Amino acid sequence: MFPLRSCRAVSLSLLLLLATLPPAMAASLPPPEGDVLLRVTGNIEHPNVGDELHLDREMLMSLSPRVIETSTPWTEGIGRFEGPLLRAVLEAAGAQGEQVRVRALNEYEYEVPVADFQDYDVILAMTRNGEPIAVRDLGPMFVLYPFDEHPELLNETIRHRSVWHVGALHVP
Repeated sequence: MFPLRSCRAVSLSLLLLLATLPPAMAASLPPPEGDVLLRVTGNIEHPNVGDELHLDREMLMSLSPRVIETSTPWTEGIGRFEGPLLRAVLEAAGAQGEQVRVRALNEYEYEVPVADFQDYDVILAMTRNGEPIAVRDLGPMFVLYPFDEHPELLNETIRHRSVWHVGALHVP
């Protein structure tokens, strides 16, 4: 028999170990309970439905949500946009790759380097000024770079990477 003090020490050690595991080793997310807004496919380690990661609004907003106050080439004035960091979404999926193909609901696709998501706080914008972004207004999500914080991002290449109507990410 182990003394009670030893059991507590072992339990505490295990809890600390689990708390320090990198996201790639964390447990997969459960299947979504709400409507699926995003599917992550391809080279991922943490699927939750078949070989894909499906995420609903609540799940997405639990993944390092950020607020970006910025102007964009497609909206008037400065907006307050909120959504999960794209790098957090990829970490939750256990994505392994240097590129991500962002796919819109209308099948438009554009390949974006994962380095963008490490270099900048790029989000999947889900709300603007506190309201969900409607499909007719770039939603339900769009790839948003912090344009006002980094004016060098206002260029043709980044505009193409800022996909609207996002419905899926594919990691080749």
